[in-house]
Amino acid sequence: MTQPSSSQQPGELKWWQRGTIYQIYPRSFQDDSGDGVGDLRGITRRLPYVASLGVEAVWLSPIFVSPMRDFGYDVADYCDIDPLFGTLSDFDALVEEAHRLGLKVMLDYVPNHTSSDHAWFREALTGRGSAKRDWYVWRDPAPDGGPPNNWKSHFGGPAWTLDEASGQYYLHQFLPSQPDLNWSNPDVQAAMLEVLRFWMRRGVDGFRVDVLNLLAEDERFLDEPINPEWRPGMIEYAQTLHIYTNDQPQTLRYVRRMREVLDEFGDRMMVGEIYLPTERLLRYSGTPEEPLAHLPFNFHLIQMPWDAREIRAFVDGYDAACREAHSWPNWVLGNHDQHRFKTRVGADQYRVAQTLLLTLRGTPTVYYGDEIGMENVPVPFEQMVDPAGLQQPDVPSASRDPERTPMQWDASPNAGFAPEEVTPWLPVAENFREVNVAAQEADPASDLHYFRALTRLRREHPALVGGEYRSLDTGHADVFAFERTLEGARLAVLLNFGGEARAVKVGPGETLLSSLGDRPEAGADLRSNEARIVRLA
Repeated sequence: MTQPSSSQQPGELKWWQRGTIYQIYPRSFQDDSGDGVGDLRGITRRLPYVASLGVEAVWLSPIFVSPMRDFGYDVADYCDIDPLFGTLSDFDALVEEAHRLGLKVMLDYVPNHTSSDHAWFREALTGRGSAKRDWYVWRDPAPDGGPPNNWKSHFGGPAWTLDEASGQYYLHQFLPSQPDLNWSNPDVQAAMLEVLRFWMRRGVDGFRVDVLNLLAEDERFLDEPINPEWRPGMIEYAQTLHIYTNDQPQTLRYVRRMREVLDEFGDRMMVGEIYLPTERLLRYSGTPEEPLAHLPFNFHLIQMPWDAREIRAFVDGYDAACREAHSWPNWVLGNHDQHRFKTRVGADQYRVAQTLLLTLRGTPTVYYGDEIGMENVPVPFEQMVDPAGLQQPDVPSASRDPERTPMQWDASPNAGFAPEEVTPWLPVAENFREVNVAAQEADPASDLHYFRALTRLRREHPALVGGEYRSLDTGHADVFAFERTLEGARLAVLLNFGGEARAVKVGPGETLLSSLGDRPEAGADLRSNEARIVRLA
């Protein structure tokens, strides 16, 4: 594990430390087959665009064989491609083209649960004596005949479903059609680790590991405490405190097994989906002697109020904690499970947020379409397809459809995502004729060009990649400023979270980039909603 105690040149860092990761939701990126759903050939066709963004790697959300009840996160065969997306040959061609363009390829790895259509689970259903029975988590009913305990599903309802034939309940922390694997079974571990080897042999460079902190459950199967802060309108899952299903000690042993397999193949990596406070999150990095996940996903910028003081305090604490834990930092503003960050922070703050993401110390992850300023797309209930929303109709925020809509490529029908005569699997944003790649390619002042300007600065100024981080006092509660320094080079990042101009003194220097499109004097007042990057003398 590489963790600098002082500044490092980008050449001394691993690819997953120095570059930006670009997440593609395959259903929504590019439809090549004409069925209204994105596919591998469509992604391959668009890889030159992805490479033009100045990113290091593409991460593909699940493309494995699946009944698609949770759109690929219910895997029926871990070692084949679902025909909806193409074939293994299509995947091999994608990897070859990505590598030709200098891009790494990451896959989504879903180890916590399979589809109920998976051959393993179908075998487990044949009876209590099945050879695969213990590959899943089974319990006898409670004394009243109901579920064994009060554990909740993330998608609403109990986390247990009765198998009437055997009289036992099986655990599913998501849909009933997503039964949880029993990772305490060595045979399960061996089979799931072989999945990693299968894809790395095909050239895959890394993995995003789904719900990594949910792999283990407390073996006592006790009721979880009631959450006293739960209120109507919140998701049902939040009714209890998940002290027996989340972040169990034995999980780290399973992560260690995964890391050992990745290390068999050299320069490979994994990033873990983990929603936890910083101290618990960073335990998933392991130690220099026993490394675990390369990047435990840091989702805090998604969850925090968009407030300069609160964000500065968190960044300072997180950066220090990463150094203490020998963990490389990482940053995220959006993904397939979280609403679009432009909608969340507002149009005025969109470039401020983008600048923050791409200039902090650590690895940024970008969600497709965020580089052109895509926003949430309202999806009425009758058009909703996300099971998290369909099962919780009284919780408007539960659906993840608004952030999964088709990529907006141009002003043609269906935004260039699919042929005109096809109905896309989710509706295209109403503003696609104005907000699309083609229009922004033609406009030097566009959000797309601003994104490229930020990634270009990362390449041109090593301090933005391997440099130290230090926040700066500005005297303004609505300004967050920090320095990135490396071997005498000093860059200041100035972020105005407010609507008024602020005088910010950072010393003499040269403005390299302003979110407002010009290059004011380095010492000029920081204008409302402005992000500015200054090279200090």
